[in-house]
Amino acid sequence: MKEIDFLPEWYKSSRRREFGYRTQYIALAGIFVVMLVWNFTAAYSISRVKAGINRMSVSRTDAESTSAKLARVKKEVASLRRKVESIEKIESKIDVAGVLAEMSFLIDERIVLSKVQFIAEKFADEQNGKSNIVSAVRLAEVKIGNKEAQSVGDVRFKIVISGVAADASDVAAFVCELEDSPYFCNVIPLFSRNKQIQRETNPVMGDYNQKKGVSQTQENLRVSEFEISCYLANYLER
Repeated sequence: MKEIDFLPEWYKSSRRREFGYRTQYIALAGIFVVMLVWNFTAAYSISRVKAGINRMSVSRTDAESTSAKLARVKKEVASLRRKVESIEKIESKIDVAGVLAEMSFLIDERIVLSKVQFIAEKFADEQNGKSNIVSAVRLAEVKIGNKEAQSVGDVRFKIVISGVAADASDVAAFVCELEDSPYFCNVIPLFSRNKQIQRETNPVMGDYNQKKGVSQTQENLRVSEFEISCYLANYLER
């Protein structure tokens, strides 16, 4: 038995077109939603990347500033090290006040000093058999501008002591005191000789007698003039 279709062909075509349009609309809506979601996701990702770039830019600026400060600090440290090396080269490494205090402690009241001289000597070059002597006043030359500096280096200090004593025995006692002191070594008496000096009999009233026209009497005193050399015991021989 054959079925009879009462629906016209134009109706069926219209229904098929409507279904196709509906399917296309749904597909377009899905694509639009997907594109919208992708747009928001991309915008969020771009904003995060921009924020990261800004943070990196700030970090880079801070790093450059820190690097510049570090370079300046390194330069200052290098300059200070050069100054320290120069100071170490020209530093005498002696306590003059302490040496003079020790010497004044050892000097008896019967001794009067006229000269105390410090002389810087380079250590003897055993291979060449030479010993360079440099005055303590001119220990080193510092570097000025681009000129090379020449320093003395390691030195030992020779002390020359000159003066007068009441008697030669006082000179001998002073030499013994220097030898026993831990401040000095290699004590050598250079000379000791008798000498006469004149002294006024009334030194307290001298100005008064001179104003009154009163002549003053003088007497000759015999003293012992001496000169002693020694070295400051602030080094070790090896």
